[in-house]
Amino acid sequence: MNDHMTAIRAAVGHPVIRLADLSFRYAQDGSLDGASAAVHTPAAKPASAPASAAATAAMTAPTAAPPSAPALHRVSLTVRPGEVVMLCGRSGCGKTTVTRVLNGLVPGFFAGDLTGRANVCGIPVAGSPAGSADPAAALPSDETINALVPLVGSVFQNPKTQYFNADTTSELAFPCENGGMEPDDIRRRVADVARRFGVGHLLDRSVFALSGGEKQRLAVAAAVVLGPRVVVMDEPTGNLDQAAMRDLHDMVAALRADGTTVIIAEHRLAWCADLVDRYVLVDDGMIVGDYTAAAFAAIPAEQLASWGLRPLDLAPCRAALARLPRVGDDSPAVAPATRPLIETRALSVGYRRAFTRMIPDMALHPGEIVALMGRNGAGKSTLVRTLCGLVRPRSGRILLHGAPAKPAALTRAGFLVMQDVNYQLFADGVREELLLGADESDAATVARADAILDALDLASFTDRHPMSLSGGQKQRLAIASALMCDKELLVFDEPTSGLDLHHMMQVGALLRRLAEEGKTVLVVTHDEELAAGWCDRVFDLDADADTGSGGRPLGNGLTESA
Repeated sequence: MNDHMTAIRAAVGHPVIRLADLSFRYAQDGSLDGASAAVHTPAAKPASAPASAAATAAMTAPTAAPPSAPALHRVSLTVRPGEVVMLCGRSGCGKTTVTRVLNGLVPGFFAGDLTGRANVCGIPVAGSPAGSADPAAALPSDETINALVPLVGSVFQNPKTQYFNADTTSELAFPCENGGMEPDDIRRRVADVARRFGVGHLLDRSVFALSGGEKQRLAVAAAVVLGPRVVVMDEPTGNLDQAAMRDLHDMVAALRADGTTVIIAEHRLAWCADLVDRYVLVDDGMIVGDYTAAAFAAIPAEQLASWGLRPLDLAPCRAALARLPRVGDDSPAVAPATRPLIETRALSVGYRRAFTRMIPDMALHPGEIVALMGRNGAGKSTLVRTLCGLVRPRSGRILLHGAPAKPAALTRAGFLVMQDVNYQLFADGVREELLLGADESDAATVARADAILDALDLASFTDRHPMSLSGGQKQRLAIASALMCDKELLVFDEPTSGLDLHHMMQVGALLRRLAEEGKTVLVVTHDEELAAGWCDRVFDLDADADTGSGGRPLGNGLTESA
């Protein structure tokens, strides 16, 4: 037992979190985060697992759950002060719903049928009906969130969803202002959290000018400015590069050293493996395994994969990624034999007035999958928007089939699945989303749409509103739209953010199918597993860092604004 766990076991006082036989069913059709969206069938217990009736083992591939399936079913969990607990499991297993119970969003914001008992930091979130004589009676739902605000800090996958201010200092001050603190106390707290978590250089800046990693660091700092006893993180690394994940790791380490309890719901397990004290495996709304860090590390990688979990050790993946050819290597052994679909010549891309960078000449060929990689703020999203004709280049040329192409021609040739897919979901139904602009009376077209939905595990949601899907399901729906459009260039911006191993591999297989059909596939990604396992070449923007104009330069000469 390590020193940290020894200190936890010796901690005086009650558990900071206690859930007992907790069940929850969302009031709406399915959960808004998809926590009840998939059912997995438990099978045999792994040989390496601790002897425990709760430690069930391998699950089969997910199947669609009926809309009435509970998001949580008889969940019992005890967490002591200072523990770092990882909630892991397949997409849609209920991890997010557990975090929502802990921060009061269930039932305070997400209505539904909540039974069992839940006590967080001494606050009865669930128990006997509110107002009963039972001393453990739950608070009224509108009071639960207010009571938990100073006790539980929350960090979401997309930090933009939790910002209230346009500048960073005001964002850090906002929780204190909302709590009615004196101005001098607010200034002291902001300065202290900026010092403790190394975000002082982000103060007095526009949140819109921050890179993805910086936005997440600001979100963590804002979540802890009130000094909560518990911090809950839901997929915090979904859109982060390796450097940003290291920064987040260090922030979690600081919280751990301060004795703060940290609950992380996550698919990527490797970035904080040295900090986690316990791994709690969630499946079909139930806790089916609770492991110490040592016991979890002893489970074979093959067993973790069968549960839909990503590996704890990325060394083999990174070695495979390092062996992939790089875009710009024109040797005959590397360059694809087909004629390029897209080429660039002295291309310069930019983002408003804040960001400009030169792009090395490159060529993208039909039949290949190219991973576009680089740190947050390197200009990846700006480049792909330019290649799809959504942004005009600052200078230089883009060739389409060997001829200079205007933005309108690039738009006709390409389809971009955005990083934030909420921007490109327009219809009132999932099937309807795929049939936008198509002939809905054509049986072959409808059959093709249904086949694509089935391939992406979305067939059971054909009549659901896209905004009621989970983040991962929305991502797959946008990918389905890309498959339906049948354009020459298909660009995916972080298509596996927030996806478990099963769905990441599913996306990779679909990308390969597109390449085999002669499409040119460009994938913006920080996902080393996706790039190593499915991509043919890598275009690394960090490998040719160019000094941009505007913004504050990064260490590699790029600006943070793109």
